[in-house]
Amino acid sequence: MTLNESWSAGGSVFPAGSLVAIDLAGIAADPGHLRPTLIYTPGDRESLDAVQPTKNRLLVASYLNVRGRALVFTPNSSGSWTKQTLDLPDNSSIGLDDANLRNDMAYVDATGFLAPTTLYAVDADAGSVSPVKAQPAQFDASNDVVEQHEATSKDGTQIPYFIVHPKSMVYDGSNPTVLNAYGGFQVSETPFYNAETGKLWLERGGVFVLANIRGGGEFGPAWHEAGLKTNRQRIYDDFYAVAADLVARKVTSPRHLGIEGGSNGGLLMGVEFTQHPEMWNAVDIQVPLLDMLRYEKIEAGASWVGEYGSVSVPAERAFLASISPYQNIKPGVAYPEPFIWTTTKDDRVGPEHARKFAAKLAAMDVRYLFYEVSEGGHGSGANLSERAHTNALEWTYFTQKLMSTP
Repeated sequence: MTLNESWSAGGSVFPAGSLVAIDLAGIAADPGHLRPTLIYTPGDRESLDAVQPTKNRLLVASYLNVRGRALVFTPNSSGSWTKQTLDLPDNSSIGLDDANLRNDMAYVDATGFLAPTTLYAVDADAGSVSPVKAQPAQFDASNDVVEQHEATSKDGTQIPYFIVHPKSMVYDGSNPTVLNAYGGFQVSETPFYNAETGKLWLERGGVFVLANIRGGGEFGPAWHEAGLKTNRQRIYDDFYAVAADLVARKVTSPRHLGIEGGSNGGLLMGVEFTQHPEMWNAVDIQVPLLDMLRYEKIEAGASWVGEYGSVSVPAERAFLASISPYQNIKPGVAYPEPFIWTTTKDDRVGPEHARKFAAKLAAMDVRYLFYEVSEGGHGSGANLSERAHTNALEWTYFTQKLMSTP
């Protein structure tokens, strides 16, 4: 069992995020007094991602400072468990694909910003891994490198982020940089391979950054809960801190810095657009929430009250009013020209958010770009052609804003 909150049982307290075992015979004999055994409790900078059993062992995918690990746990006769770490690439996301309950064989995969997904065969008994097959590379990654840094947020919390950049990058503040994040619903943002980003941005000398801000699940349930409801400004402060760190390191500058995010990440983009307009030269706002005083009345919005809070609660309404992008566009402010896009049939967030935001910008004579995909749901299109067209618009926008000379 994996725990999303702490649990007191059998005379012990098991922290949130832990993995525990319960003997089935013990449940049958005394179901009112469970006695779990601790298998694994992630540390402060760790999180448990997935579990897969083999005949005699447990295969566990976890993240240590947002870098994937595959662990093998073996039960001992005393009730304790021993741990072994499998040898897989660093700066990767790890997936548990399949396991055999008749022996201790399994399959896992690893993927990274510069490495396409590779499938590995695992012998959990021997603790060995061997590559089986890899997807073909979709862009030339030979000139790039992946690093991880940390920024200090407003309250002192250390926020990790990945940066993918040319090996020959000069730290002079002129590098075109796209910063991405999500920050919500306990969704962990981990290394991923993206052909479009690689071909249309990295190959052309661009820098890509993924920020692991609060609201996600990168460090377990507490990392998510730290940004719930009226605490959500922490998420936005985290994102700004990463941007400020990039500028301080002279990776880039506001003239060459762009940001992107979708859905809840689109809300993040809207907040950063209104709170720090001077920090960005490009803001890609994808299928966003933007009117946070009305979000509960639009499409599936009422189901997200546990994340954002409700206007029916005075303190929560006051906070939502303070950060809601639609309500916080101000006349006379020098905003960057954003690219706002949505879909006509978005039945999750709803296109109303993006349309209203664009209309208000137009009423204030603020320049903006707007695109609405006529087909598809909560995404960039209903088929490959439409998704490719939307992606092309995005990278053309970033190229013009961040790579072109003034």
